[in-house]
Amino acid sequence: MCGIVGYIGEKEAWPIIIKGLRRLEYRGYDSAGIAINNGININIYKKAGKVADLENFTENADRKGNIGIGHTRWATHGIPSDLNSHPHTSGDGNLVIVHNGIIENYATLKEELKRRGHFFKSDTDTEVLIHLIEDIKNQGKVDLKEAVRIALKEVIGAYAIVIMSKEDPNLLIAARKGSPLVVGVGKGEYFIGSDASPIVEYTKNVIYLNDNEIAYLQPNELLIKNIDNVVQSPYIQELEMQLEMLERGGFEHFMLKEIYEQPRAIRDCMRGRINTEKGEVQLGGIKDYIQKLNNIDRIIIVACGTSWHAALVGEYLIEEFARIPVEVEYASEFRYRNPIITERDVVVAISQSGETADTMAALELAKERGATILGICNVVGSSIARITHAGVYTHAGPEIGVASTKAFTAQVTVLTLVAFYLAQNKGTIKKSRLIELLAALEEIPILIEQSLQTDEKIKIIASNFVEAKNCLFLGRGSAFPVALEGALKLKEISYIHAEGYPAAEMKHGPIALIDENMPVVFIATQHSSYEKVISNIQEVKARKGIVIAIVTQGDQTVREMADYVIEIPQTEEALVPLVATIPLQLLAYHIAVMRGCNVDQPRNLAKSVTVE
Repeated sequence: MCGIVGYIGEKEAWPIIIKGLRRLEYRGYDSAGIAINNGININIYKKAGKVADLENFTENADRKGNIGIGHTRWATHGIPSDLNSHPHTSGDGNLVIVHNGIIENYATLKEELKRRGHFFKSDTDTEVLIHLIEDIKNQGKVDLKEAVRIALKEVIGAYAIVIMSKEDPNLLIAARKGSPLVVGVGKGEYFIGSDASPIVEYTKNVIYLNDNEIAYLQPNELLIKNIDNVVQSPYIQELEMQLEMLERGGFEHFMLKEIYEQPRAIRDCMRGRINTEKGEVQLGGIKDYIQKLNNIDRIIIVACGTSWHAALVGEYLIEEFARIPVEVEYASEFRYRNPIITERDVVVAISQSGETADTMAALELAKERGATILGICNVVGSSIARITHAGVYTHAGPEIGVASTKAFTAQVTVLTLVAFYLAQNKGTIKKSRLIELLAALEEIPILIEQSLQTDEKIKIIASNFVEAKNCLFLGRGSAFPVALEGALKLKEISYIHAEGYPAAEMKHGPIALIDENMPVVFIATQHSSYEKVISNIQEVKARKGIVIAIVTQGDQTVREMADYVIEIPQTEEALVPLVATIPLQLLAYHIAVMRGCNVDQPRNLAKSVTVE
């Protein structure tokens, strides 16, 4: 979602903030703005469009100052415009704010403030919040710190905010509830970011603010209190992120770089967690809960988007090997149907960012009802990692492309390890079979490297579908979630309508769509459903559909039927999703590039959905 950057110290703030905003572009946004306090005035510059538009707009402006805040906005309240862009000011112009999240009771607050004489320039909920702080400060005769604290007790919703004041040019106030905020600790300086990407260039030491915490930052002082005014002892963590991870490294797009990083990401995900010779899986993040996991009634996995597709793969694997019932739920719908949750359930949240608002809300509900809650996420120190009882990190490294690639395969890898870990502890798998599966899993990075060698062939295939209007993706068993993920990738970045289906469901409706203009992508590897998938391919060809088949290396049967064939190496059926996903990612990527789409920042999308 929106991005926040802040700086206070001895350096010029503008270069740090503008670079930070560029680092945050991957989150998705429609406007950008910066406010700089030069010790006398606060100069505010904001513009609808890209960060580059803001830079051009301010080329000859006064950008001097050692304290500043910046923002990239993803519109919620009010259309994308210069006026609705952040930062926003109080009525008297003394206070400036940037804000991620949504103030749910803003309309009620706005009406009350209007009655008190406040006038609003924008359509945003953020402007209401800074006017509320101003009103409390002036009417209550309290200082800014106390005004912020009181105001945050009155608002309902989620927020990450940073505030600065013309009257106190050596102070930044930052606070969070339900939306991430990170403070970077330097020598005589502090950095603020909605994630660590704008900070890592300047310091490795960070503090992740907790919900209902307020940080007061001065060049040589940091004080953190909770919303009840109790001083907190901050925990300083060291960032694992490397600056080079945030660069394209010679690739045309971050998405392509991240597709090619998957062998490394999967190796990092498995490192230290498997011993093939002994046939053992060790997951230190959840080992303290293994007895609980051995005796649960079911596992409920909550996730959104790509993570939901990974969860579906996990459902197949956990039920197959550990024999534990699994339900996969859309986190965005989970709490709205009053789900039945007991203390004998384990609820697992999957999120790349660890900040997905719907997934967080689902966890909170599960926790209230006594379930054990576990997390699978990529970002160390993220909100989900902190509120869950335990969990497993994917170690995929930063993912900048909005459309997830390596996050998906890393999540599937973790879920595979979880399935094997539960199976070995419950005794539902023979040691000899586990050794076979772990050996095959260790080979997956090599098989993905081999699959990546089909890139040029896939590029040629992609050139035939640049003008496509619709596309179907079909698979059976654990290949069905791969079909869903392939369809999502295509529509996310190329804007071609695509749907994923279980192959057998084609006859129950979608087959009506098939004609000579309909591309149909099959995951048709030589495994348990192979013959049935061949029958489905024949049904499509009988209706003149165009078949693109992902097949096992050396397959001749499907080659004779399909219009286009992409081979992937042979592996265990349980591990096919990890390999079959690769050509689908490349296919979507090349089609999108040929259509002139912005693959790293698709329209209307945000990397981390931190509002409901």
